[in-house]
Amino acid sequence: MNQDTSMGPLMKMTPVEPPRMPDAGRMPLLAHLQELRNRLLKCAVAVAVAAVACWILYPWILDLLLEPYCRIRDDLGDDDPAGAVFGSGCELLVTDPLEPFSVRMTVAGYGGVALAMPVLLWQVWRFVAPGLYARERRWAVPFVSSGLVLFAAGCVLAYWSIPRALDFLVGIGGPDLVSVFSPARYLSFVVKMTMAFGIGFEFPLVLVFLQLIGVVTPATLRRVRRYALVGIVAMVAILTPSGDPFTLLVLSVPMVLFYELAILLGTLRQRRRRRRGVDDEQV
Repeated sequence: MNQDTSMGPLMKMTPVEPPRMPDAGRMPLLAHLQELRNRLLKCAVAVAVAAVACWILYPWILDLLLEPYCRIRDDLGDDDPAGAVFGSGCELLVTDPLEPFSVRMTVAGYGGVALAMPVLLWQVWRFVAPGLYARERRWAVPFVSSGLVLFAAGCVLAYWSIPRALDFLVGIGGPDLVSVFSPARYLSFVVKMTMAFGIGFEFPLVLVFLQLIGVVTPATLRRVRRYALVGIVAMVAILTPSGDPFTLLVLSVPMVLFYELAILLGTLRQRRRRRRGVDDEQV
């Protein structure tokens, strides 16, 4: 009896752990894979539908892509009456019987991905959002929308820069060289230029994101500004396929401005956080 009595208080004092409840924000592995499969399937359907639309609209899209090339022809005018620089007309030279089909497939594929990009980003967001905190979800929408706008702005600037780049690249070889482009090579040049400018315009988002997660600070960016400018010019020279001075200048200047803008945004965020901290202490 004494033994039972002495163990009684000890048993009462021992804490009993409550049963662990599964985390509502977590999903089993199979459920994750099923969700990923559904999202990928929807992305594939969206790209396929958009690619079919681009296949149908191929003549209009090709005219749009050829417009920078044709603009150079129009600008030359009487300076190139015999086609000594750009051949006899605003056409691309096909040297392979399969090339027209492959070019149309390429245009439809790239156009399908570009046209379906809002759907793709939405599916990525729906897959990632359940695992994010409320603060992270709040930042996601501005980042994604800003990324789309900046990428589109970069593509527009690239489209405007392509005629100038072509003018430099064709003219630097001298009047004895006649430039006749194949569709595959020309489209590859246009796509690389567009992607280079689009990626370059995402630069401020990367800097702002690094400041948000605490990897760098505005003071750090100010301290390494001189080296960053050299790095920006080197990166632009690597990204752009033309390498001409005009393209180098056109993309480097916005990236330098974006660098300064990222420093300004980071500084404003720091001031707001300090002000918030002072207000909390006063309360």
